[in-house]
Amino acid sequence: DPNAARALIASAERLLEGEWRVFGVQCSQLGPDPDWFTDPRTGRRAPERTYCFHIDHRAEQTVGNIKYVWELSRHHHLTVLASAYYLTRDERYARRVAEHLTSWWRENPFLSGVHWTSGIEVAIRLIAWVWVRRLLDGWPGAAGLFEENPLALRQLHDHQRYVATLHSHGSSANNHLVAEAAGLFAAACAVPWFEESAAWRTRAAGILRREIARQTFECGLNREMATDYHGFVLELALAAALEGEAAGVSLGAETWARLRRMTDAVASMVDVAMRAPRQGDSDDASGLLLGDPAYDRWGALLGTGAVLFGALDWWPRREGADVRTTLWTALATAPRDLPGGRPALRRSLFEDAGMVILRDRGLTDDEIWCRCDHGPLGFLSLAAHGHAAALSIEVRYGGVDVLADPGTYCYHGEPRWRAYFRSTLGHNTLEVDGENQSVDGGAFMWLRHARARLLAAEGLDAGHVASWEAEHDGYARLDAPAIHRRTVALDRERRTLGIVDALQSAGAHDCRLAFHLGDTVDCTLVGSEAELRWPARDGTTRSARLTLPA
Repeated sequence: DPNAARALIASAERLLEGEWRVFGVQCSQLGPDPDWFTDPRTGRRAPERTYCFHIDHRAEQTVGNIKYVWELSRHHHLTVLASAYYLTRDERYARRVAEHLTSWWRENPFLSGVHWTSGIEVAIRLIAWVWVRRLLDGWPGAAGLFEENPLALRQLHDHQRYVATLHSHGSSANNHLVAEAAGLFAAACAVPWFEESAAWRTRAAGILRREIARQTFECGLNREMATDYHGFVLELALAAALEGEAAGVSLGAETWARLRRMTDAVASMVDVAMRAPRQGDSDDASGLLLGDPAYDRWGALLGTGAVLFGALDWWPRREGADVRTTLWTALATAPRDLPGGRPALRRSLFEDAGMVILRDRGLTDDEIWCRCDHGPLGFLSLAAHGHAAALSIEVRYGGVDVLADPGTYCYHGEPRWRAYFRSTLGHNTLEVDGENQSVDGGAFMWLRHARARLLAAEGLDAGHVASWEAEHDGYARLDAPAIHRRTVALDRERRTLGIVDALQSAGAHDCRLAFHLGDTVDCTLVGSEAELRWPARDGTTRSARLTLPA
C-alpha cells in the first residue's frame, strides 16, 4: 500500500537522523556509533563486560530500566531500515544497518553483558537478523556483512546455541518459550549455515507445535490472560511458521489451524476502532517490525490472516496492506485444507478463556462494546502477566474508552506502581477489605488465584438485552468469607448498561468500587451522578450519565 510505504520510508529517514522512540522516550544514542547499554529513560548505563548471569537485570540502580535497554537491542529499528532499503534500493539505509550490526556484534561477545541475560531477547534478535539478511539481498555488501563475516557467523551460532540450550521451563514457560523456539526455528530454516542447524530446527519445531497448542485455549485466545501477549505470540508464531513453509519444513496442519483460530479470535474481540481488549499485562513488544513503528497491530494481524486464511463475512474490514503482511505472504503461504471449522458468527462468548463481550450496533461509530471478565488469573502457577481483575469490565463507545482498563504502566523500576496496576482496585471491579482478590507474591507472581465462574450469559447475539452474570471466590479466604457476584446487562433499545454487585457473606466488610474513566473523558460529579463527555473519533462530542451508588 503506498501509504504504508511512505510511512515506512519516513520512519527510516528519521532513523538516519538518529530519531527513534522507545516506549515514548526519545533516544539519542542511535547515530553511526550507537550506545547499546544506556537506558534512555534514566540515563543509567548497564554492565557491558560482566558475565551475564552475574547481572541482576531488575536492579534499576545498576542497569536502569532494563526494558528500555533491551528494546534497542531487539533491532526492530534495523528491520525498518532494511525494509526501506528493500523498497527503495537506497544504500544509505543498508550502510546504517551494517554499521549498527557490526557495532553490536563487536560490543556484545557471547555471555558478556546485559543483552545475554534473557533468552527472549536473544531469540527476537535472531528473527530480526533473518529478515535483515533477506531484505538486504541484492546490496553488494550483504554477503560480506553476514555469511562471509566471521564475527556475524559467530554471533548467529552463539545466539542459536544459547536458545537451544537455555530455554525457559517450568512455571516460566510462557510466551518466552514460544519466542525462544520461534527465533531458533526461524534462523535454522532461513540461515542453515551450521552443522547443528538441522537438529536445532527439529528441536524448535517440536517446542513450537507443543507450546502453541498448550498456551492457547480452544476458543483461540492465549492462556496468559493478557491480550497484548496474544498478539505478540501470534506474531512470533506466524514469523516462525512462514519461515518453515518457505524452507519446506512445515510446522504442520494442526499448528496452522491453531494460528487460524487465534486470528479468528482477534477478529471477534476487536471493537469498531480495531482495538482489542486491554486485559492483563502488556510491554508493547513486537515479534517482527517491518514497517512504520506506529503500525496497527490488530489490523495488521487481520490483514495477514485475510491473505493466509481468508477473511470471514463477519470480520471487520480494513483498507490497504501493511508492509509486513505484503512481505510475509510473498515469502510463503499457509497450507490449505486445515482441520477444524471456523466460527459462522462473530464470537461474543469465549468459554474457556472466561471472556464475554456485550455489544450493540457492531462495528458502527456508535457501537457500545463491553468486555466482562470471569476467566482464570493467568497461565501456570505464577500467572505472571495476569491481573487481579476478576469480574472487571471495560466499556467503549464507538471505539473510545469510557470505562478503561488502566493497563500496565511499567514492569521494572517502580514496584509500588507495578503493584497498583495489577491490583483489584486498579480495575473496574469491587475491592473488599483493602485486599486483592488474588494474593500477590511479587512483580510477576501470584501465590493464590481467585477462581471465577460464569453463571449466565444471555442475548449475546440478538434481542433487546444482552446480559452476563458471574462470581469469584477470591475473598473466601477472609475471616468472614465472602463471594462477589456481578451482573451486567446491556439494554440495546434504551442504550443503557446496568451493573449490579452483590457480596454474599455472614460478616461485615469494607468495600470500594472503582470506575476508571478513559483518558479523554471529562467528568462532572454532582452527588451520585457523573456527567461524562468525550470527543468521538469523528470529531463530534458524545456524552453519558453514570449513576453511582448513593
